[in-house]
Amino acid sequence: MRMIDLNSDLGESFGAWRMGDDSAMLDVVSSANVACGFHAGDPAGILRTLRAAAERGIAIGAHVGYRDLVGFGRRNMDPNSEELIGDVIYQIGALQGLATAAGTRVTYVKPHGALYNTIAFDTRQASDVIAAILAVDASLALVALAGSPLVAQAKAAGLTVVAEAFADRGYTAEGALVSRREAGAVLHDPDMIAKRMVRLVQDGVVEAIDGTLTKIDAQSICVHGDSPGAVAIAQRLRSALEEAGIAIGACAGAAG
Repeated sequence: MRMIDLNSDLGESFGAWRMGDDSAMLDVVSSANVACGFHAGDPAGILRTLRAAAERGIAIGAHVGYRDLVGFGRRNMDPNSEELIGDVIYQIGALQGLATAAGTRVTYVKPHGALYNTIAFDTRQASDVIAAILAVDASLALVALAGSPLVAQAKAAGLTVVAEAFADRGYTAEGALVSRREAGAVLHDPDMIAKRMVRLVQDGVVEAIDGTLTKIDAQSICVHGDSPGAVAIAQRLRSALEEAGIAIGACAGAAG
């Protein structure tokens, strides 16, 4: 039986500001990318999400990002290597401490937003993130954009890599994500999204924004927790995958 991991970005609420529905999403996904406080999330809320994930046996990933609360980590930045390595180590360590308190542990790292997109193709910043992970725990897996140069770079450095596709994002013909500044970047139709992702798992292709079929080799699918209708999208996606005989479960490298 084919198997795919479903992940979502969680723990992103901040004080009185609520982002997404972590509890409902945790009933659907197999892995949780939990904010570490730099792009979103406060310690109490992060701990709450970790405890809820632990109760459900969900794999935990450190969702590290640029130091950018105002921009939700989606603004491009160019920290020097010393800063970026230190920031990533700090975020992983913070989440590890909270995870221990919640009775669970961090098993992988998934960069967030602008950092995620930058290191997919920027060798220097990618090297810094890889170095930070290796400095903390070389057994931590790295979730990376499927088909990007980062996949080979991280594997060459000795990391386990989980290649990722995005359920609710548009793709270019080259296999990159459509910029959020462009039309068609974010998808909202649960049935259409589910159909696309079943095809991805079964045939290894996704329809790009120009209508061409782009090859995507992914072991994990992300549904953004902050997207409108995120829970409905995730529920429909899971149902469609299971109806197609595809099992849902955390990737071996990230399951712990």
